[in-house]
Amino acid sequence: MRVAMPRTDAERLSRLQGALQRAATLGDPLRGARGRVEVAPPARERGARALTCVAMSAVDSSELANGLRLHRAAVPGTGAITILVAFDAGARTERPEENGMAHFLEHLVFKGGDKYPNHRAINETAEALGGVLNAYTSHDLVAFHITARSEAAPEAIDLLTDFVARPRIDAQELDKERGVVIQEINRAYDQPSMIAEYLIDRAAFGDHPLGRTVLGPEENLRAFTREGIVAFRERRWAGDHGGAFLVGNLDHLPDDAQLEELFGRFPSLPEPGPYEPVRDFSPSTLVEERETNQSHLRMIYRPDIDNDDPATRAALSIYATLLGGSMSSRLFEEIREQRGLCYSVYAVDHAFADVPILQLGSGLDSSKCIEAYSRMREIVSELRTDGPTREEVDRARSYAAGRRVLAFENSGAVARTAASQAIVYREEPDPQATIDAIDAVTFDEVVEVARSIEDRLAIACVGPHTADQF
Repeated sequence: MRVAMPRTDAERLSRLQGALQRAATLGDPLRGARGRVEVAPPARERGARALTCVAMSAVDSSELANGLRLHRAAVPGTGAITILVAFDAGARTERPEENGMAHFLEHLVFKGGDKYPNHRAINETAEALGGVLNAYTSHDLVAFHITARSEAAPEAIDLLTDFVARPRIDAQELDKERGVVIQEINRAYDQPSMIAEYLIDRAAFGDHPLGRTVLGPEENLRAFTREGIVAFRERRWAGDHGGAFLVGNLDHLPDDAQLEELFGRFPSLPEPGPYEPVRDFSPSTLVEERETNQSHLRMIYRPDIDNDDPATRAALSIYATLLGGSMSSRLFEEIREQRGLCYSVYAVDHAFADVPILQLGSGLDSSKCIEAYSRMREIVSELRTDGPTREEVDRARSYAAGRRVLAFENSGAVARTAASQAIVYREEPDPQATIDAIDAVTFDEVVEVARSIEDRLAIACVGPHTADQF
């Protein structure tokens, strides 16, 4: 990502959007009523409210000659347009010695294309259009996007497709940017909260690509060559594993022939090989001991649910919301408000391409860390055995859907959601369907999610602790 944020991959931003700001990244975050007698009718019978005032138009999709899918989604009532291009070429597609290359390549394409030959030409053109230009790399994908007033759509598309489809990847610029990204890596390791994020990924996924950082280690960055980077791009940036998304006010788009020409700048490339599938859950506990007043605690569970089912992912999102995604959630109410153990506590869901996770986290006084950890784990167990209440589910459903509606006031959020649907989950892109899925979740479906979360978890902590305390 080209802006100063605590973590560069959108996945992490999505997973922490409801927590650190989080980053649930967008997300996309990320992620049983046994013996209970309930007499109220199910939520669906009571009429779960659809919160959208004006539904988005259906997404119009077509395939270009180079295999790239072009998706158009009109958003009523906006004067902006977002153009986003993404590929199934995130950090999980890297070989071990390539770790960090997907993100490094994201940086390098901004150094110039054919028509706009350097970073200055790219940046000045974007600003002259009144546009905001950026990119992100996650474990599952890499994406480039510009948002501008709709009248500037032709020029914005010309700019984006020039340097993303035809990057120069200049050797001298590569060496300069190498130092920039190494500083980005070192900055992350200066932040205990970021170290905790890196540790929890490794505790949950081990040496699998999902357990590695998106930025990669400094020694890899120093070893990358132009030839290796170009080879990675040609191996992973295939049109049929990518997509272009035009979202917002579409009144000023070029005609179909011009769109075909502009997005036809992306080369036709062979289909990439599959990424390494996720392994069986083998969680561990990782602690970095530091003599600090504050501890940074992270926990990851792996729900036993169907990750390919959008309805089940929506139910997990509601579960995470009632657990720790709002100020009325169980974690916030008890860990912060009643016990006063911390300032920040959260739960957030995230679904990678082939596995869902539930992450809990807190930043807190080190003397209170173990007490908070124990109670957080107990709360998850209580939800498993006793289930949530109908009131909790109703409130969390409304809140989760409302957050999505508010997010979709931004055409960029709509485009990122469509990209995740099409590229990460290999579904037909339909951002409106994500709201509809949340509205349609029943009480029983959330109960089933709660029951699916076994008391088996990865744990990570940075602070004055040892692993045997957890």
